[in-house]
Amino acid sequence: MRLPPQRSEATPLHRLNSASPAELQGVLLTCCGSRRWARSIVAHRPYPDLESLLAAADEAGYDLTDEDLAEALTRESSTGPGYGGLLWDGRPTAVSGPGTLAAHTALRAAHAAYESRFGYAFVLCVDGVREEEALGHVLAAIRTRLGNEAERERAVAAEELRRIARGRLLRLVREGFIMVTSDGKTDKEPEKTQKTTHHGCVSSPSVPD
Repeated sequence: MRLPPQRSEATPLHRLNSASPAELQGVLLTCCGSRRWARSIVAHRPYPDLESLLAAADEAGYDLTDEDLAEALTRESSTGPGYGGLLWDGRPTAVSGPGTLAAHTALRAAHAAYESRFGYAFVLCVDGVREEEALGHVLAAIRTRLGNEAERERAVAAEELRRIARGRLLRLVREGFIMVTSDGKTDKEPEKTQKTTHHGCVSSPSVPD
């Protein structure tokens, strides 16, 4: 009797450890747009556990030069989340309700002012922020940070990028390590755990007119 095909029991972390450097670097660039950051994660494999991986991600984030940071911020700007500018679990989410249109308009103006002042995209980790509070939270943060001096704001942006990258990497491992196969299709390990936390970011958004 012919036996049914056996499903691979390889965990997402195992797949991350065993992926080719080129495949893994491409995936990691979706977490942080710095090639130095991605190469550092690749180079320090294998990771025995999730804590080791996240620690390596944090260390790589702290080691970013000004050029690396500029590269990552440019990628955030060019691959922005779209309408509303808010991501939860790495996916765009629509925030609506009374006063939402006015808040989006104010947010768009604040983003434009930020990019004009600092020359790069505004980024903010929104892990743990309730969706209905997100617009107000982001608007307050961007207005506060507009008052920073350039050097101070660059340090704040670097820290937010580090937190964003950590959240994206955590989701990548928890929900399944995705990589591109030789035929150009995506291969995803089945989800094994239920999502319990949000991992999101905000970068310069476009909002409906």
